[in-house]
Amino acid sequence: MYRAGDEEPLRSDRPDAKTPAGRDRQRQAGRPADEPAPRRDRQRRSTGQDAERPYRVYNARPRGLRARLRGEEDAELPDPRPEPGRRRREHLPWERRRWTRPSWRRVLAYLGIAVVAWVFISFVLFMVSAQEQAGSIPAAAESELTPGGNMLTSADTILILGLDNRPTTGPGSKEPGSNYSETGANSDSIMLWRVGGGVSRRLSIPRDTATDIQGLGVAKINAAFSFGGAALAIKTIEQFTGLKINHVIIVDLANFPKFINALGGITLKTDKVCSQISGGAAKGGFTLNLSAGTHTLNGEQALILARTRENSCNPAENDLTREKRQQQILNAIKSQLLSPSTFFRLPWASWAAPQALQTDMGGFTLMSLFIASELGGSAPVDVLQPSGSEVLADGGDALTIAPSTVSAAVRKLVSG
Repeated sequence: MYRAGDEEPLRSDRPDAKTPAGRDRQRQAGRPADEPAPRRDRQRRSTGQDAERPYRVYNARPRGLRARLRGEEDAELPDPRPEPGRRRREHLPWERRRWTRPSWRRVLAYLGIAVVAWVFISFVLFMVSAQEQAGSIPAAAESELTPGGNMLTSADTILILGLDNRPTTGPGSKEPGSNYSETGANSDSIMLWRVGGGVSRRLSIPRDTATDIQGLGVAKINAAFSFGGAALAIKTIEQFTGLKINHVIIVDLANFPKFINALGGITLKTDKVCSQISGGAAKGGFTLNLSAGTHTLNGEQALILARTRENSCNPAENDLTREKRQQQILNAIKSQLLSPSTFFRLPWASWAAPQALQTDMGGFTLMSLFIASELGGSAPVDVLQPSGSEVLADGGDALTIAPSTVSAAVRKLVSG
């Protein structure tokens, strides 16, 4: 016999069942004297393992040094195989996961997040670029403007002036006559744009139109800018048309091609064009040759077309034809803004758009203008038609337009 906690005595130390002591031990255990020893004793005696006790092996992870110092014992890990009829357990972090195809809802969600992020980045770039252009219009010009409403809900009148303000020297100036100062250069084009509240209409005024300019007398209307800057140009055009102007935009011809290129070019249908500006490319100017049909123009080609007054392939064209082309170019820009290809260029176009303009409008007002122009659709081409010509005091020729013609065109611009 042995006490609890003591090791069980080996079979060799126990009294043999055939001896008197062994029979006494079996009688005390309640077993007949002639009953054979338990099977376990027979196995241990036959295999020679009487000197060792059987032990059980546990599957456990190796204990760390900290666990060993605390004296923790190894614990048996659960069986990784799922029980019948029960769901498979979750993967452990270090276990390899099998790739599964994402659902279409998840793909659409990721795509939506990417589109929103792309548009947000474009919006931020547009606002930063517009902020850099803030203050490019002199305070005297802003004081001549009449405050307008929100162009998303109501229509405003915007004066667009095309000005050749490229520097006379250095890269980017290939022809003489360009002027970088606020005054000193005539406005190359004059256009009124009525936009907002679902309305988009334009009216071009020929730059050689004769009118009375304060402090200068009767002269060509484009001379107002060279004589008194944007402020005098606004006052002169308001007096000529009888229409209050809410905002002004001066198109920067130095950055205009960059904006067109950021859009990926514009698509435009033209007649045959053979243009040479300032003697053509051979003399440091620009040359543009287009066959009749639809063309995709880059920034430089669009600028040359916008400035073309004389078309050697069609001598009947004049300054009025050029004004029509300028409106067609604006419509082409608007169409390009809605094209799918522009979406992938949106951040670059958003940054370049304000850089091509000098305006009194801040970022949010300028953004509302672009949105209003999209809602208003493509504006029809309309140009004031002259009724004759006259010789000015300096000996130059100017176009004359009857006051009734001007009034009718203004009513159409405002009321449609």
